[in-house]
Amino acid sequence: MAAITASMVAELRAKTDAPMMECKKALTEADGDLTRAEEILRVKLGNKAGKAAARITAEGVIAAAVEGDTGAMVEVNCETDFVSKNDAFLAFARSCAQLVAARNPADVAALSALPLSQDGFGPTVEDVRKGLIGKIGENMSIRRFKRYGGGGRLSHYLHGTRIGVIVEFNGDAVAAKDAAMHIAAMKPVAVNAADVPADLVERERRIAAEKAAESGKPAEIVAKMVEGSVQKFLKEVSLGNQAFVKNDKQTVDQMLKAAGTRVLGFTLYVVGEGIEKRTDDFAAEVAAQVAAAKKE
Repeated sequence: MAAITASMVAELRAKTDAPMMECKKALTEADGDLTRAEEILRVKLGNKAGKAAARITAEGVIAAAVEGDTGAMVEVNCETDFVSKNDAFLAFARSCAQLVAARNPADVAALSALPLSQDGFGPTVEDVRKGLIGKIGENMSIRRFKRYGGGGRLSHYLHGTRIGVIVEFNGDAVAAKDAAMHIAAMKPVAVNAADVPADLVERERRIAAEKAAESGKPAEIVAKMVEGSVQKFLKEVSLGNQAFVKNDKQTVDQMLKAAGTRVLGFTLYVVGEGIEKRTDDFAAEVAAQVAAAKKE
């Protein structure tokens, strides 16, 4: 049996907003497996357990460079929110996006080898990155990028510097921009239900099956309950089936059809998504807060 630490409980609580004791019970049942414990809480507590799952756990920016049917979006990470607002850091991120769009590197390593000069550093992207680390005093890294070129038309939307969307489309540019803004707000995972990744569908089916089994109803009813839950999930996470944020009386598909527009694909980046920030010991943090309060 894995030892359940206070930091593990704190991490699960931050992801799910579930009560502390429920988190501990779920971790114990899951033998310390955080992903499995989150699923257990979803079964017991429903969607409440997932409402904090999108919290950002790393700092940085999303930058984009789009012109015509060629464009790119890049995520560059740093350690603190303060540095994410640094002009040199922002300029570096924009330069990376422009280089991806113009030079079409195969991966981050290839991007890092491309020529770039900034703030007296160079002659490559990697040299500029290392130079800025020394100048600013904080680690930074190019995490990922996506490039489009030669397909459909492109529209993009940046919500500040923390959320970025590129939409590939045919049709009306205004409708495509609206779709990009909708994606930033509602965060679908695919254009259509059929395109939702199989692992996400299987995970939702497993959670639905466990919840339905607890109802004690006949097997055929349980099967229908599971399928209903899966279909509901697919509608919720596919772009076309979502209620349009600017007019919830119509779906995104209906909005696009009225404008004679078709979304071919999209990329959504959220700063720090999927990255785990260093977690301080939860018990020590509480003890420190109590000690500080006594001194006041």
